[in-house]
Amino acid sequence: MKLELSKVVRGCRLGVLTGIGQTGQHSLEVPGCLLYTRCATVPHLTQDTLHTLSSLPAVTQVTLDSLAEHYEVLEEFKEGVRKFSGLHDTALYCSLQDPAATCPTGHITNKTVSVWGSGGRIELTVAKFMAMQAAILPDFYQSMADGETWQANTSRKRVRKAVDRTLAHLDECLILHHKTQELKQAEIFGVVEGGDIREERVRSARETAKRPVAGFVLDGFQSAAMEQDLRSQLITAVTTELPQEKPRLLQGVGRPDEVIECVEAGVDLFEGFFPFQVTERGCALCFNYIIVPDPETAVLESNGESPAVEKLKENGDSSPENMTQFELNLKDTRYREDFCPLVEGCGCYCCKNHKRAYIHHLLVTNELLAGVLLMLHNTAHYLGFFRALREAMAVDRLQDFKTRVLQ
Repeated sequence: MKLELSKVVRGCRLGVLTGIGQTGQHSLEVPGCLLYTRCATVPHLTQDTLHTLSSLPAVTQVTLDSLAEHYEVLEEFKEGVRKFSGLHDTALYCSLQDPAATCPTGHITNKTVSVWGSGGRIELTVAKFMAMQAAILPDFYQSMADGETWQANTSRKRVRKAVDRTLAHLDECLILHHKTQELKQAEIFGVVEGGDIREERVRSARETAKRPVAGFVLDGFQSAAMEQDLRSQLITAVTTELPQEKPRLLQGVGRPDEVIECVEAGVDLFEGFFPFQVTERGCALCFNYIIVPDPETAVLESNGESPAVEKLKENGDSSPENMTQFELNLKDTRYREDFCPLVEGCGCYCCKNHKRAYIHHLLVTNELLAGVLLMLHNTAHYLGFFRALREAMAVDRLQDFKTRVLQ
């Protein structure tokens, strides 16, 4: 795995991550996101439905918490979760936790971490963690880590202990990684912890960078964990300590405005869970990220006409919990007779074939098709956002892009 940077401007990194996969055939443009899955499948979508979308990420994320209780089956199968789940040609990244799920805290010890499956808590030692990786057969994966220091009011002593534990886990993982035949073609990412304490973040980054890892996972920066300004300052402090030639993957951040700020702080990769969260709220992503609009849109904007943006502003007290300014709440009765596509000009199957009124009908009648159509659109829109972000960076128009997204 090799990161080839084509441009670095004020901390923003544009390039391509190459050599991904057992034969090195996959590549992923950065900044970019991974394809989010639960139990190795994109929620609401079959593999064939998913591949109606173009330009899918070359890397699919699977999570250990959703696969841990199937460890014995995967171990007996012996060919990894990619073939077991019938995934199309893709590289696999395995993370410890599902970024879209919450789990109880307080179950970390010096020797173990815990994940939560449908059957309850599963305690993992480093040996068990690595045995599961050998059964899953990812192309790269994060090392075991103590990631419970993002809550407010976590003491400095607890944060220091989390950093020490994470480094100790990484050293043990590296030893077993090199001894495990099934993982000889896989690569390991070290995890940077440290809560909201700058000194511990820097120490964690420096020590992790000394280890022979292929990249870095920045943990504990979830949207609910800290203010955006503090997050940007800490990420900047961390990335300053990390080698330029290795990728940085940020966990738990998916909102477009936060993505842009983290890219400005030096992050390369993001988890792709945000479209799923939007879909679960019964909402559709609907924000403008085109900095060079087509002539028709330019005329509309010059006349002050922008229906999608106006509707976004109208979402009021009946909006779902945690809804962002980038979404349309399609459960709202105002869409009952709205015969526009979710987003004008969107080329996804949903927008080309259905109207907002139909999606509203599916949602209020609890039809499963609502989730399918919304997930198709939200995934397409989110991936389009990342493509536009890279294009804006390539032509030195990141500030224009940021203004467009946030307007």
